[in-house]
Amino acid sequence: MSKNDQFSNVWDALEDDPVRQENLKLRSALMMEIAERIKDQGLTQAQAAEVLHISQPRVSALLKGKINDFRLDTLVDMAHRLGMHVSINVAA
Repeated sequence: MSKNDQFSNVWDALEDDPVRQENLKLRSALMMEIAERIKDQGLTQAQAAEVLHISQPRVSALLKGKINDFRLDTLVDMAHRLGMHVSINVAA
């Protein structure tokens, strides 16, 4: 790829493997929604850690967007603990 190539999203630019790209997109979307819910509920990092059943440093990593620190299933669990409903739409 040349430096002038256009990408549809940041994950396409950072990752060549389409399977990994899709996983990163899903994790990124969930992380942003979880961070927004924490903010909307006015939770401190310590309070969020208690609700999410994780440590405060893990909450900090989540809020900083450290995507490689979180698996998709872990993020689904966190979303559920915050009262969110996660659904997956599969298309061909």
